Amino acid sequence: MSTNLKIALRFLFFKKRAMLMTLSGIIFGVAFFILTQAQTSGFEQFFIRTILGTDGALRVTDRIQETYASRKIAAESNNPDDSLLIETQRKFIEGIDYPNRLNAILRAMPEVSGTAEVVRGQAKIDSNTRSYDANAFGINLKEFRAVSSLENQVVSGDLSEFEKRPQGALVGAGLAQRVNVRPGDEFTLTVGNTSQRFSVSGIFETGVGDIDKVRVIIHRNAARSLLGRPFGATYLQVSLEDPDRAPAIAYRLEPLLQHSIAPWQRREKVWLDVFRALRFSSAITVSTIILVSALGMFNTLAMLVIEKTREIAILRSFGFSKSDVTRIFLWLGWVVIIAGSTLGCAVGALLTWAAGNIPLRIRGIFSTDHFVVSWNINHYLAAVVTAVIVVSIASYFPARRAARIEPGDIIRGASS
Repeated sequence: MSTNLKIALRFLFFKKRAMLMTLSGIIFGVAFFILTQAQTSGFEQFFIRTILGTDGALRVTDRIQETYASRKIAAESNNPDDSLLIETQRKFIEGIDYPNRLNAILRAMPEVSGTAEVVRGQAKIDSNTRSYDANAFGINLKEFRAVSSLENQVVSGDLSEFEKRPQGALVGAGLAQRVNVRPGDEFTLTVGNTSQRFSVSGIFETGVGDIDKVRVIIHRNAARSLLGRPFGATYLQVSLEDPDRAPAIAYRLEPLLQHSIAPWQRREKVWLDVFRALRFSSAITVSTIILVSALGMFNTLAMLVIEKTREIAILRSFGFSKSDVTRIFLWLGWVVIIAGSTLGCAVGALLTWAAGNIPLRIRGIFSTDHFVVSWNINHYLAAVVTAVIVVSIASYFPARRAARIEPGDIIRGASS
């Protein structure tokens, strides 16, 4: 152990009560920083998993048709007929006419892990007691399993029963509650003058309230007959090996497929921005605990410099340089930082574990029955870096003041 560190520890114990208060503030500041980041990141990641498991990473929709228009522009000759400006405009044609061609291209790409055709339309669902508007989704179950988490979203009934029954249907939990149907019950879907009778094979819950209140999943052939669409698809749902690369892949694929492609980041931009704002605001709010502790550290060290002026002068007269005195007081801050960050990370991990076991029923943009937390080393690093920066700054200025003390000034002051 260096001499500077030994002296720093003696000074530390001289102000042990004030140092313990500062240490406690840093411990709880670091711990709550970790906890809030774990919670906000956990809910954000859970929301992303829910979206990817429900609507996929990419959605290939309307066909793009480029049209060209020209208008005259002025040329240097001042003759308006000398030059034309060609403008490109986009026109979107609803639906996908040849989904098999697009599927073949997509499935040949290594980034794509699965594709599924979806036929969608508005319908009226009628049970024996109630009637509501619904969205009918026609799927091929084998394809759809590869691009969604439907298998894990069925909360009542049997997915294999749906697979075996051509007139089977899966009903969203919210919609099933509205029309009062359970597995085994029958209902009617009506589109215009066309009606078909279906049997409830299962009830699913994605966790997204706006989906669970309106969605009915039926077989694709039944949907084509009901909606009057003997060929084509409304959109293709695509899953990726790396969903984070969805925007770049969509940008590359759109001119190739000549269809509009929406990555999940664009579809859910509003909610993603909300989660980022919450994470940032919670980090700022909790950092004030560390800041207040640092101000306490500054005040304690400033008082220590005043109270230990004679001892500092003696050290200087024994040959300690200004940099030695600076390091002594910086060591005081570093000891508190190391102890506070270590204990803060331990307390933060304990609080994160405890929060993850708190029961909490949420139904809305996602569905969960307990607090969702994220275990990420970056939360701990961010908390420690914040504490190091703030406390180091708070320790630096008293350390500089202590280094400026000259032995001769103290001796002359004492003699007078």
